[in-house]
Amino acid sequence: MPPLIDEYILVELPDKLNIRNISNVYDLIYPEMESGKSLLISIPKGVDADLSFIQLIESARIRAKTAGTHIVMSSPAEGSVLNVLERGGFAQTFSPEDKKFWLHEEAIQ
Repeated sequence: MPPLIDEYILVELPDKLNIRNISNVYDLIYPEMESGKSLLISIPKGVDADLSFIQLIESARIRAKTAGTHIVMSSPAEGSVLNVLERGGFAQTFSPEDKKFWLHEEAIQ
């Protein structure tokens, strides 16, 4: 079970989450992961995202899981983030865990 929300480090991302600045986004996320705390990722409305952002987040999720921490999004994917997930074929193959992370959907029991 994930820790309480006040045990998360808030990481507020810029409005450009694309290949041109993905190293800056990496620099916002990965150093915070070194703390051993879970992360709450906040993405601004109207963000410009591409596949490099999805790859970075998926990599961070794997790393967090192996470290025994969590990454959660403050709000469900929308706009260009959701568009990239759909166009890239990710949304069609989401596991229940992926749906919970990206879309904030719980599996029906």
